[in-house]
Amino acid sequence: MVEGGGLENRFPVLRNGGSNPSPSAIVAFLRGINVGGRKKVPMAALKKAFEAMGFKDVRTVLASGNVIFEAPGKDPHPDLTISRGLEKAFGFPVRVLVRTVRELRDLVASDPFKEIPSAPNVKLYVTFLADKKGDRLRSPLPAPVGGFRIVRVTPGEVLSVITLSASGGTPELMTSLERAFGQELTTRNWQTVRKLAGV
Repeated sequence: MVEGGGLENRFPVLRNGGSNPSPSAIVAFLRGINVGGRKKVPMAALKKAFEAMGFKDVRTVLASGNVIFEAPGKDPHPDLTISRGLEKAFGFPVRVLVRTVRELRDLVASDPFKEIPSAPNVKLYVTFLADKKGDRLRSPLPAPVGGFRIVRVTPGEVLSVITLSASGGTPELMTSLERAFGQELTTRNWQTVRKLAGV
C-alpha cells in the first residue's frame, strides 16, 4: 500500500472523462463476460446499457466486466436491476455483484496482502461473494493445493494467493472456491481492485 496521508493521497484520481467518484458510487462486477469468446460485450455497448437503465457518470474499467456508476435514488437491489437490464440489452443472463467505492477503499486500506512477498509468479486475487452476510461460508475452508492458498475470508470476500507453476494456477483456484462457496461469486486480481478503488 502506498504510504501517505488520507485516502485522497493513497488513491490517485485516474482521469477518464470525469472526476473521482464519490465513496457512495457503485462498482458492478459482471461475472463471465468476454471470457473465451463467450458472452461478448463491447465496453461501449455496456456503458450505453447502464445509461439506458438511468445510471449516471458510467465508466467501464478493463474488459473483464467492471463498471463504476452513480445511482440516482435508492435501489435496494441494484444487482438484480442491472442483471435484468443487461439480459434485455444483450440477450443472455449476466450475474452481477455490487460494491460501493467506499467498500473497496476500505478493503485496500486494510492491506490484506502485506505479509505476502512480491514475485513475478505470485498473483493476488479477491473473490467477491454475493452473500455479504456470510450465511453461506463453509467450514473447513479449502486446504492449500495446486499453488494457491486463502489468506483471509470475510462475509463478503475471499482473498487468495496463487504461486503460478506447471502444477497449478488460476483454474484450480476457481474450481476450489466454487466448491467451497458456490457459484454466486466473481474474482478480480488485486491490481484491478486497487484501480477500481482509486478511479
